[in-house]
Parts: sequence; structure tokens; C-alpha cells
Amino acid sequence: MKSMSEWATSSERLFLGLLAAAVLCGIPIAAQAKVFLSRTEALDLAFPHADRVDSQTYILSAGEAARIEKLSRSPLDSMLVEIYTGFRGGVVSGYAVIDIHNVRTLPEAFMVVLSPAGEVQSLRLLAFHEPLQYRPTDRWYTQFDDKSLAEPLRVGGDVHGVVGATLSARATARGVRRVLAFYEVLIESGRE
Repeated sequence: MKSMSEWATSSERLFLGLLAAAVLCGIPIAAQAKVFLSRTEALDLAFPHADRVDSQTYILSAGEAARIEKLSRSPLDSMLVEIYTGFRGGVVSGYAVIDIHNVRTLPEAFMVVLSPAGEVQSLRLLAFHEPLQYRPTDRWYTQFDDKSLAEPLRVGGDVHGVVGATLSARATARGVRRVLAFYEVLIESGRE
């Protein structure tokens, strides 16, 4: 039997750890939790024509972490970042990052897919553990398409709010800004 470290990526281990902590604390997540896509399913949708998808885990330096927090206007929960890179014919077709964070008190996970130039191609909700009435619609998530870090990505500004899901909207905007900052600091700056 495989150990957890043999079959789970760091993102999956974090996600499973959050679920385990919620269960141990007696939070009734089963009644409200919803998993929409697995990591594998999301990567297949992110890179449908890729010959291969590689992943690289980065351990952020203090300077990189500070720069990412400044660019994203959002705190980091971890100094580890896993970035998936899709290739077709040896050419990069895009990047993807799974962002896991708490909305209010429970986690959500989504995958942000970036173009080779660092613009959002898509955002897919993978799991949402808050009550589902606090989940924005699928259409709402599409407003992030073609966005870059050059835009403010601020709820109530260039990002529409969601009545009854303000915390979800803000958490999503922060997560997208974090992913765009990862791209700028780790990919565009040439750390790869």
C-alpha cells in the first residue's frame, strides 16, 4: 500500500490535512462540502492538447514570499508553491496552480490556468466546503478570464461582487492575484 507521500502532491496533502482538521474539530463538512473536480480531472481540462504536464514545487525564499505578498496584496499560507506546466510539441502551452485557502472558516480549492504570457485562461472550482449558498456561480468565475496582474482584481471594482457571497468573492480575487504573482516572481523572472 502506498504511503500518503507517494501518491499525494503537496497541494493534495494540504487539502487532505484541512479536511482531516475539520473532521477532528467536529465540523460537519460532509453535509455542506462539495468536490467538483479532482486534480487529475482539472489538469486534463486545463491542458487538453498537451503532450505532457510537468509539475515543479518551489520553496520560496523570504524575499520571494515578500514580493509575492506585495504584488498580490494577500498573505501566503505556505512557502511551498506547486506549478504545473503544460507542453505541446516541446513548447509551453500554459501554467496552472491549485490555490487552497479558507473562505470564512472552511476551505475552497480552485485551479487557475495561465497562458504562457501569464494571463488567466480559466478558473475552475475544484472543491468548496462552505455552505453551497455562499458559492458564486460558474459564470461569475469567468470574469477573471484574460486578466493579468496589471489589473487591480478588486471586488467592487473590476471584479463584480456576489450578493450573499462577499467573502467567497474576496477569497477568490485574492487567490487569483496570488497565482498571478507566483507567475511573475517564479516564471517570468526566470527562476525556473
